Amino acid sequence: MTVDVAIRTVVEALGLPPEARVDARVPKKLLVEQGAPTPADKRAIQDGIDELQWLAACKPVTIGVPSFADEAREYLEIAVIACALRPGAKAGRLVELIHRAIPYPVLLATVDEGGLTLSATHKRRAHNEAGRVVIDGVVSTTGLNPDTPDALEQAFLHSLGLARQPRRDLWTLYEGWIARIEALKAARLNGSYAATDNPEVITRRRQALDAFAQITRQLLGLRAKAQREKQLNRRVDLNIKIQHLEADLAAHKKTL
Repeated sequence: MTVDVAIRTVVEALGLPPEARVDARVPKKLLVEQGAPTPADKRAIQDGIDELQWLAACKPVTIGVPSFADEAREYLEIAVIACALRPGAKAGRLVELIHRAIPYPVLLATVDEGGLTLSATHKRRAHNEAGRVVIDGVVSTTGLNPDTPDALEQAFLHSLGLARQPRRDLWTLYEGWIARIEALKAARLNGSYAATDNPEVITRRRQALDAFAQITRQLLGLRAKAQREKQLNRRVDLNIKIQHLEADLAAHKKTL
C-alpha cells in the first residue's frame, strides 16, 4: 500500500469540501521542536518519519460546523494529518508525539508496512501551565487495508463521511469520528460494525473496550508467569485466575 493510496482513501472517506483542503508538507523540524520532549523522541521522529502532510483544516468557515469552547477545551479547528512511517519506526510513540505536538485536535492517518492506522484523541487545557494542552488518551485502529478492505473496514470507511457525523459543533464532530474508530475496534472483536451517536451506547462500548484491553494485558502477564512457574500448586492457582479472567473477557465481549 502506498502513501498516496492511503491518503486518497482517507480524503474520499471523509468527504470534506474543497475549501477544507490544505495539502501542505509539514517539516519534521517543526515536529521535533514542538513535540519531542527527550533526545530519544527526537531520534524517533528523525529516523521513523518519512513524510508528514497536513491534508485538511476543518474549521467553521471551511466545513460549516461551529467551534466549541468550555472551561476545559477550545476546539477552533480539527486538523487532518497524514504521516508515512519508515520500516522499524516506533509507530505507537510517534502517533502520540504527533498528537501532542499539534495544538488542535487531530485526525491522524499513519501508514507503515502493517497498513493504515487512524487515530484521534480529545485535548484539554493543562491545569498548571497556561497555553499548554494535554491529550486524554489516543484511540486508534490499526492494520486497515484500503487496497482490499474487508466488510468491516468498508463499513467503517463508509461511516466516516462528514455528512454522517454529528454537526452541532467541532467537539461533537470529533467525538463522532472517535466513536467510529471505537466501533471498528469493537467490530473486530464481535464481528459486527455498528456506528452510533447515542451517548449511552458510546459510553458503554468505551468502558467495555477499556476493560477488555485491561483484562487482556493481565492475561498476557499471568500466562507468561504460569509458563515460568515450576511449582505445581502455584501454577494451578495461576490457571484458576486465568480462567476467571477469560470468563470476564467473554462477558465484556458480549457488551461491545
